[in-house]
Amino acid sequence: MTSVEMKGPLHCRKRIVKSLSELREEVVSLYETWKGRCGVLLFLYSVILTKSIENIRNEIEDTTEPLIDPVYGHGSQSLVNLLVTGHAVSNVWDGDRECSGMKLHGIHNQASVGFLTLMESLRYCKVGAFLKSPKFPIWILGSETHLSVFFAKEMCLVAPESPSEQARRVFQTFDPEDNGFIPDCLLEEVMKALDLVSEPEYYVSLMKSKLDPEGLGIVLLAPFLLEFFPDQDTGIPDSFPVYHYNGLKQSNHNEGVEYAQGTALVLGFEDPMVRTDDTPVKRCLQTKWPYIELLWNTERSPSLN
Repeated sequence: MTSVEMKGPLHCRKRIVKSLSELREEVVSLYETWKGRCGVLLFLYSVILTKSIENIRNEIEDTTEPLIDPVYGHGSQSLVNLLVTGHAVSNVWDGDRECSGMKLHGIHNQASVGFLTLMESLRYCKVGAFLKSPKFPIWILGSETHLSVFFAKEMCLVAPESPSEQARRVFQTFDPEDNGFIPDCLLEEVMKALDLVSEPEYYVSLMKSKLDPEGLGIVLLAPFLLEFFPDQDTGIPDSFPVYHYNGLKQSNHNEGVEYAQGTALVLGFEDPMVRTDDTPVKRCLQTKWPYIELLWNTERSPSLN
Protein backbone atom coordinates (compact mmCIF):
# COMPACT_ATOMS: atom_id res chain seq x y z
CA MET A 1 0.00 0.00 0.00
CA THR A 2 1.24 3.49 -0.83
CA SER A 3 0.41 6.52 1.31
CA VAL A 4 0.98 10.16 0.44
CA GLU A 5 1.40 13.15 2.76
CA MET A 6 2.05 16.83 2.18
CA LYS A 7 5.56 18.20 2.87
CA GLY A 8 5.15 21.91 2.36
CA PRO A 9 2.76 23.64 -0.06
CA LEU A 10 4.22 22.15 -3.26
CA HIS A 11 5.69 18.82 -2.20
CA CYS A 12 4.26 15.40 -1.38
CA ARG A 13 6.09 12.49 0.19
CA LYS A 14 5.32 8.89 -0.75
CA ARG A 15 5.66 5.99 1.66
CA ILE A 16 5.27 2.29 0.91
CA VAL A 17 4.11 -0.16 3.56
CA LYS A 18 4.18 -3.94 3.12
CA SER A 19 2.03 -5.33 5.91
CA LEU A 20 -1.33 -4.73 7.53
CA SER A 21 0.29 -3.73 10.82
CA GLU A 22 2.48 -1.15 9.03
CA LEU A 23 -0.58 0.14 7.22
CA ARG A 24 -2.47 0.55 10.48
CA GLU A 25 0.40 2.48 12.01
CA GLU A 26 0.67 4.66 8.91
CA VAL A 27 -3.04 5.47 8.90
CA VAL A 28 -2.95 6.43 12.59
CA SER A 29 0.18 8.56 12.17
CA LEU A 30 -1.40 10.48 9.26
CA TYR A 31 -4.83 10.81 10.84
CA GLU A 32 -4.51 14.56 11.47
CA THR A 33 -3.13 15.10 7.95
CA TRP A 34 -6.05 13.29 6.34
CA LYS A 35 -8.46 15.34 8.43
CA GLY A 36 -6.90 18.51 7.02
CA ARG A 37 -7.72 20.58 3.97
CA CYS A 38 -6.02 18.27 1.45
CA GLY A 39 -6.85 15.04 3.28
CA VAL A 40 -9.32 13.63 0.75
CA LEU A 41 -6.98 14.42 -2.14
CA LEU A 42 -4.03 12.76 -0.38
CA PHE A 43 -6.16 9.70 0.35
CA LEU A 44 -7.11 9.56 -3.35
CA TYR A 45 -3.45 9.78 -4.36
CA SER A 46 -2.71 6.89 -1.98
CA VAL A 47 -5.46 4.75 -3.50
CA ILE A 48 -4.33 5.45 -7.08
CA LEU A 49 -0.66 4.76 -6.37
CA THR A 50 -1.53 1.60 -4.44
CA LYS A 51 -3.69 0.28 -7.28
CA SER A 52 -1.23 1.68 -9.88
CA ILE A 53 -2.18 3.92 -12.77
CA GLU A 54 -1.62 1.11 -15.28
CA ASN A 55 -4.07 -1.24 -13.53
CA ILE A 56 -6.68 1.51 -13.31
CA ARG A 57 -6.34 2.23 -17.04
CA ASN A 58 -6.76 -1.47 -17.80
CA GLU A 59 -10.02 -1.63 -15.85
CA ILE A 60 -11.67 1.58 -17.10
CA GLU A 61 -13.57 0.97 -20.32
CA ASP A 62 -12.98 4.48 -21.68
CA THR A 63 -9.44 5.55 -20.86
CA THR A 64 -10.24 9.11 -21.95
CA GLU A 65 -12.80 9.41 -19.13
CA PRO A 66 -11.31 11.30 -16.17
CA LEU A 67 -11.80 9.97 -12.66
CA ILE A 68 -12.90 13.48 -11.62
CA ASP A 69 -14.99 15.71 -13.87
CA PRO A 70 -12.79 18.72 -14.78
CA VAL A 71 -15.75 21.13 -14.83
CA TYR A 72 -17.97 20.15 -11.88
CA GLY A 73 -15.56 18.05 -9.82
CA HIS A 74 -17.84 15.00 -9.67
CA GLY A 75 -16.23 11.61 -9.18
CA SER A 76 -16.89 9.15 -12.01
CA GLN A 77 -18.52 5.75 -11.44
CA SER A 78 -15.11 4.19 -12.03
CA LEU A 79 -13.71 6.21 -9.12
CA VAL A 80 -16.64 5.27 -6.86
CA ASN A 81 -16.20 1.59 -7.74
CA LEU A 82 -12.45 1.83 -7.14
CA LEU A 83 -12.96 3.25 -3.66
CA VAL A 84 -15.77 0.82 -2.78
CA THR A 85 -14.52 -2.42 -4.35
CA GLY A 86 -10.88 -1.85 -5.27
CA HIS A 87 -11.67 -2.18 -9.00
CA ALA A 88 -12.06 0.81 -11.32
CA VAL A 89 -14.70 -0.79 -13.56
CA SER A 90 -17.27 1.52 -15.09
CA ASN A 91 -20.44 -0.49 -14.43
CA VAL A 92 -22.49 -1.45 -11.36
CA TRP A 93 -24.05 -4.75 -12.43
CA ASP A 94 -22.88 -8.21 -11.31
CA GLY A 95 -20.22 -9.89 -13.44
CA ASP A 96 -19.32 -9.18 -17.05
CA ARG A 97 -21.70 -8.69 -19.98
CA GLU A 98 -21.26 -8.68 -23.71
CA CYS A 99 -22.69 -5.93 -25.86
CA SER A 100 -22.13 -5.84 -29.63
CA GLY A 101 -19.08 -8.04 -29.27
CA MET A 102 -17.55 -5.95 -26.46
CA LYS A 103 -17.07 -7.30 -22.95
CA LEU A 104 -18.29 -4.82 -20.35
CA HIS A 105 -16.91 -5.39 -16.86
CA GLY A 106 -18.99 -5.19 -13.70
CA ILE A 107 -18.65 -6.13 -10.03
CA HIS A 108 -17.41 -9.65 -9.30
CA ASN A 109 -17.56 -9.94 -5.51
CA GLN A 110 -19.69 -8.81 -2.61
CA ALA A 111 -18.54 -5.35 -1.53
CA SER A 112 -17.91 -4.44 2.11
CA VAL A 113 -19.85 -1.20 1.65
CA GLY A 114 -22.82 -0.99 -0.70
CA PHE A 115 -23.91 1.45 -3.38
CA LEU A 116 -27.41 2.56 -4.41
CA THR A 117 -28.20 5.26 -6.93
CA LEU A 118 -31.12 7.48 -7.80
CA MET A 119 -30.25 6.78 -11.44
CA GLU A 120 -31.69 3.28 -11.07
CA SER A 121 -35.07 4.66 -9.99
CA LEU A 122 -34.97 6.68 -13.23
CA ARG A 123 -34.09 3.43 -15.09
CA TYR A 124 -30.72 4.67 -16.32
CA CYS A 125 -28.91 1.67 -14.80
CA LYS A 126 -29.37 -1.47 -12.70
CA VAL A 127 -27.20 -1.98 -9.62
CA GLY A 128 -26.31 -5.63 -9.01
CA ALA A 129 -26.62 -7.68 -5.84
CA PHE A 130 -22.90 -7.42 -4.98
CA LEU A 131 -23.32 -3.68 -4.38
CA LYS A 132 -26.92 -3.74 -3.15
CA SER A 133 -26.22 -6.42 -0.54
CA PRO A 134 -22.80 -5.61 0.98
CA LYS A 135 -21.07 -7.26 3.94
CA PHE A 136 -22.01 -4.40 6.28
CA PRO A 137 -25.26 -2.37 6.45
CA ILE A 138 -23.68 0.76 4.97
CA TRP A 139 -24.65 2.15 1.59
CA ILE A 140 -23.30 5.08 -0.42
CA LEU A 141 -26.26 6.85 -2.02
CA GLY A 142 -25.66 8.50 -5.37
CA SER A 143 -27.71 11.35 -6.80
CA GLU A 144 -27.06 13.13 -10.09
CA THR A 145 -24.36 15.29 -8.48
CA HIS A 146 -23.52 14.10 -4.99
CA LEU A 147 -22.79 11.15 -2.69
CA SER A 148 -24.12 10.70 0.84
CA VAL A 149 -24.18 7.78 3.29
CA PHE A 150 -27.07 5.69 4.61
CA PHE A 151 -26.48 3.08 7.30
CA ALA A 152 -28.10 0.94 9.97
CA LYS A 153 -26.92 -1.24 12.85
CA GLU A 154 -29.00 -4.30 11.96
CA MET A 155 -26.60 -6.93 10.60
CA CYS A 156 -29.58 -9.04 9.52
CA LEU A 157 -30.02 -6.53 6.68
CA VAL A 158 -26.87 -7.96 5.11
CA ALA A 159 -27.30 -11.63 6.00
CA PRO A 160 -25.73 -14.15 3.60
CA GLU A 161 -27.47 -14.41 0.27
CA SER A 162 -30.56 -16.62 0.51
CA PRO A 163 -31.28 -19.27 -2.16
CA SER A 164 -34.04 -17.11 -3.64
CA GLU A 165 -31.76 -14.05 -3.77
CA GLN A 166 -29.07 -16.13 -5.46
CA ALA A 167 -31.67 -17.39 -7.94
CA ARG A 168 -32.79 -13.83 -8.69
CA ARG A 169 -29.18 -12.74 -9.27
CA VAL A 170 -28.42 -15.70 -11.56
CA PHE A 171 -31.67 -15.25 -13.49
CA GLN A 172 -30.86 -11.57 -14.06
CA THR A 173 -27.42 -12.41 -15.50
CA PHE A 174 -29.34 -14.11 -18.32
CA ASP A 175 -31.61 -11.05 -18.57
CA PRO A 176 -29.07 -8.25 -19.12
CA GLU A 177 -31.70 -5.75 -20.29
CA ASP A 178 -33.72 -6.24 -17.08
CA ASN A 179 -36.89 -7.25 -18.91
CA GLY A 180 -38.05 -9.51 -16.10
CA PHE A 181 -38.01 -12.57 -18.35
CA ILE A 182 -35.70 -14.82 -20.34
CA PRO A 183 -36.23 -16.84 -23.56
CA ASP A 184 -37.34 -20.35 -22.65
CA CYS A 185 -34.26 -21.74 -24.42
CA LEU A 186 -32.14 -20.31 -21.57
CA LEU A 187 -34.14 -22.00 -18.81
CA GLU A 188 -31.92 -25.08 -18.78
CA GLU A 189 -28.78 -22.94 -18.38
CA VAL A 190 -30.34 -21.01 -15.47
CA MET A 191 -31.43 -24.24 -13.79
CA LYS A 192 -27.99 -25.78 -14.25
CA ALA A 193 -26.34 -22.70 -12.73
CA LEU A 194 -28.58 -23.15 -9.67
CA ASP A 195 -28.19 -26.97 -9.49
CA LEU A 196 -31.91 -27.44 -10.16
CA VAL A 197 -31.54 -29.93 -13.01
CA SER A 198 -31.59 -33.66 -12.31
CA GLU A 199 -33.00 -35.03 -15.59
CA PRO A 200 -32.34 -32.33 -18.21
CA GLU A 201 -34.51 -33.52 -21.07
CA TYR A 202 -37.67 -34.47 -19.17
CA TYR A 203 -37.51 -32.07 -16.21
CA VAL A 204 -36.56 -28.93 -18.16
CA SER A 205 -39.28 -29.67 -20.71
CA LEU A 206 -41.81 -30.09 -17.91
CA MET A 207 -40.76 -26.78 -16.32
CA LYS A 208 -40.98 -24.97 -19.65
CA SER A 209 -44.58 -26.12 -20.02
CA LYS A 210 -45.41 -25.15 -16.45
CA LEU A 211 -43.69 -21.75 -16.48
CA ASP A 212 -44.85 -20.84 -20.00
CA PRO A 213 -48.33 -22.37 -20.23
CA GLU A 214 -49.34 -20.08 -23.09
CA GLY A 215 -46.35 -21.06 -25.20
CA LEU A 216 -45.01 -17.51 -25.59
CA GLY A 217 -41.40 -18.69 -25.56
CA ILE A 218 -40.48 -16.77 -22.41
CA VAL A 219 -40.08 -17.50 -18.69
CA LEU A 220 -40.96 -14.72 -16.25
CA LEU A 221 -38.84 -14.11 -13.15
CA ALA A 222 -41.70 -14.04 -10.60
CA PRO A 223 -43.23 -17.43 -11.52
CA PHE A 224 -39.73 -18.93 -11.70
CA LEU A 225 -38.95 -17.84 -8.12
CA LEU A 226 -42.38 -18.90 -6.90
CA GLU A 227 -41.96 -22.36 -8.41
CA PHE A 228 -38.53 -23.15 -7.01
CA PHE A 229 -38.27 -20.88 -3.94
CA PRO A 230 -41.79 -20.34 -2.50
CA ASP A 231 -42.46 -18.53 0.76
CA GLN A 232 -38.85 -17.81 1.69
CA ASP A 233 -38.54 -15.47 4.66
CA THR A 234 -35.94 -12.76 4.09
CA GLY A 235 -35.30 -12.37 7.82
CA ILE A 236 -35.47 -8.57 7.55
CA PRO A 237 -37.32 -6.93 10.47
CA ASP A 238 -40.44 -4.90 9.74
CA SER A 239 -38.83 -1.77 11.22
CA PHE A 240 -35.34 -0.72 12.27
CA PRO A 241 -33.40 2.48 13.09
CA VAL A 242 -31.58 4.12 10.19
CA TYR A 243 -29.15 7.00 9.77
CA HIS A 244 -28.24 9.33 6.92
CA TYR A 245 -25.19 11.57 6.58
CA ASN A 246 -24.72 14.39 4.09
CA GLY A 247 -21.41 16.23 4.42
CA LEU A 248 -22.49 19.42 2.63
CA LYS A 249 -23.35 22.27 4.98
CA GLN A 250 -25.93 23.79 2.66
CA SER A 251 -27.77 20.46 2.51
CA ASN A 252 -28.29 20.32 6.28
CA HIS A 253 -30.79 22.17 8.48
CA ASN A 254 -29.31 25.52 9.56
CA GLU A 255 -26.09 24.45 7.76
CA GLY A 256 -25.18 22.19 10.68
CA VAL A 257 -23.58 18.99 9.38
CA GLU A 258 -24.95 16.11 11.45
CA TYR A 259 -26.50 12.67 11.15
CA ALA A 260 -30.22 12.39 10.49
CA GLN A 261 -31.81 9.56 12.45
CA GLY A 262 -35.09 7.84 11.67
CA THR A 263 -36.99 4.59 11.43
CA ALA A 264 -37.40 2.48 8.32
CA LEU A 265 -40.55 0.44 7.74
CA VAL A 266 -40.12 -2.37 5.22
CA LEU A 267 -43.50 -3.63 3.99
CA GLY A 268 -44.26 -6.53 1.72
CA PHE A 269 -46.64 -4.44 -0.36
CA GLU A 270 -47.57 -0.82 -1.00
CA ASP A 271 -49.89 0.45 1.73
CA PRO A 272 -51.31 3.96 1.05
CA MET A 273 -52.24 4.25 4.75
CA VAL A 274 -48.56 4.10 5.76
CA ARG A 275 -47.15 6.26 2.98
CA THR A 276 -44.68 8.85 4.31
CA ASP A 277 -43.00 10.97 1.65
CA ASP A 278 -41.58 10.82 -1.86
CA THR A 279 -38.07 12.19 -1.44
CA PRO A 280 -35.00 11.31 -3.54
CA VAL A 281 -33.55 9.44 -0.52
CA LYS A 282 -36.62 7.22 -0.37
CA ARG A 283 -36.68 6.65 -4.15
CA CYS A 284 -33.01 5.68 -4.01
CA LEU A 285 -33.63 3.18 -1.18
CA GLN A 286 -36.63 1.73 -3.00
CA THR A 287 -34.25 0.26 -5.56
CA LYS A 288 -33.30 -2.21 -2.80
CA TRP A 289 -36.46 -2.24 -0.65
CA PRO A 290 -39.37 -1.48 -3.04
CA TYR A 291 -41.92 -0.76 -0.28
CA ILE A 292 -39.75 1.03 2.27
CA GLU A 293 -41.17 3.97 4.24
CA LEU A 294 -39.05 6.40 6.28
CA LEU A 295 -39.98 8.27 9.44
CA TRP A 296 -37.28 10.84 10.24
CA ASN A 297 -36.76 12.39 13.67
CA THR A 298 -35.82 15.72 12.08
CA GLU A 299 -38.04 18.62 11.02
CA ARG A 300 -37.40 17.91 7.38
CA SER A 301 -36.28 14.85 5.43
CA PRO A 302 -32.53 14.65 4.74
CA SER A 303 -31.27 15.72 1.35
CA LEU A 304 -29.67 13.41 -1.20
CA ASN A 305 -27.95 16.38 -2.90
